This record gives sequence, C-alpha cells and structure tokens, in this order.
Amino acid sequence: MYKDVISIRDLEIYAYHGVLEEEKWRGQYFYVSCDLFCDISRAGLTDDLGATVNYAEVCEYIVSFMTDNTFDLIESCAEQLARGILRNYRELAGVKLTVRKPYAPIPHKFGDVSVTVERKRQQVFIALGSNMGDRKAYLDSAVEALKNNEDTELLKVSPFIETKPYGGVEQDDFLNGVVEIETILSPDELLGLCHEIESAADRKREIHWGPRTLDVDILFYGDEIIGTDVLAVPHPDMANRDFVLGPLAEIAPYKRCPATGKTVAQMLAALK
Repeated sequence: MYKDVISIRDLEIYAYHGVLEEEKWRGQYFYVSCDLFCDISRAGLTDDLGATVNYAEVCEYIVSFMTDNTFDLIESCAEQLARGILRNYRELAGVKLTVRKPYAPIPHKFGDVSVTVERKRQQVFIALGSNMGDRKAYLDSAVEALKNNEDTELLKVSPFIETKPYGGVEQDDFLNGVVEIETILSPDELLGLCHEIESAADRKREIHWGPRTLDVDILFYGDEIIGTDVLAVPHPDMANRDFVLGPLAEIAPYKRCPATGKTVAQMLAALK
C-alpha cells in the first residue's frame, strides 16, 4: 500500500443510524475520520488537482452516504462506507476509516463510541480451467464475471493454453489460463465469488481431479498465507502444475510466492 496519505478528521454529519427506533427518527451527530492511501507524488510535482484525489469530493460522498442510508450498527456503516469509497475512487490503494458516535444511548458518562476499519485493494491471481463443452466460452465467461463485479478490477488475462489432464483421471484435454485482478473482497468473499462463477457454468464436484466445465482457483491473494478448512493460499500444489505456472509466467513472471520466496519464473524453471 502507498505510504502517502490524505487525512480527513472529524467530518460532522447529522444522520439516523442506531438500533433504537428513537435513533432512527430523531437522529444524532456522527463524526467520520479517514485516511486515504494513494500516490500523491505526481500531484506534488505538478500542483495539479487532477493528479490526486479531491478530498472535498470524498467529503461530499461521505456525507451523502451517511445521510442516504440507515444502519442499525455503526460497524455496518463503517464497513459499507469504506467499501463505497474504494468502489468510487479507484485511484485509492486503501482506506482507514473511523465512525464516532458521541451521543450513543449509554446511561453513563463517556467520551464516545467508535468503530475503525481498514480496507485495501489486493492483487490477486486466479487460475481458470475447463475440459468440457465449449471450453473457451467457459473461460471467457469467468473472465467477464470478474470484469463486471463491482468489487474487482480486471488487470491482465494470460493466453489460454491446451494441456493434458492432471491427477491420473482419464479425461479430455484442458484449456487453461490465469487472470490478475485487484479486489476489495476478503479471501472468503472472493472464494464465494469463484464458487458462484463455477456454479453459473454448472460445475459439478463428483470426481476428484475429474472433468469439469470450469475451475476457478485462487493462486495468490496479495502476499498473504492462508490455511483454513476451505481455503489454502498460495495454492498448495501450484509448483507442480505447469498448466498453472505457464500462463501465470506470461503475465507475472516475477511475482514472488510468499510461502517459498521463489518467483513464478523460478518455479516454472524448476518444474521443467
């Protein structure tokens, strides 16, 4: 994430958020602070407003969001506001945002109640594969779905290559490719999107490593190492799969695996 920061402090907004019905109709003051992470070097050199994020516009967006929406929880308010800012200002690498509620219905003396969230864009690489039906159409549909999702931005698409099946199950040859995206989705949310894209292609999970209309697998999620019951990133078998490393090397040969420290080009060379 960029080290440059534009900071907005204690933007005062009268809005209608809260669990209690009285909060929804009476309203109260909220205060929003945010740090906008972006590269401001060009603006600093050129003195050109068009080369940076217009913080006045961001303030207007925050005020409109806070007054046009109603949430029970300031947790929801902060989360949705942070995502809205990142959706509307693509030049931002991330945002750290605090929503303060100094007049919360607490029957004791206190300063305020606040929620802080920090969200950033992540560079993600996703592998695509198909060996049933119109293979290219299935891969194209996956690319289109990622391109059209409001929380992802499609950056690169590798050439598609034809490969022999992997895993010992007798089946037709595959068409494989890799895409690079930026996303504000969490790893679990992105996994859910991948499963939705597969389901739209009528993907069936009947035989392990068997034939499939569409495979959509997360290879890298930023530089994070994730190991849960449902998701392992970096992809644990990637180093053994030339049908993954080949297309990946076409668009990101110097991407370094956070688990091993090796670049994609190094992993591909070792496999060959």
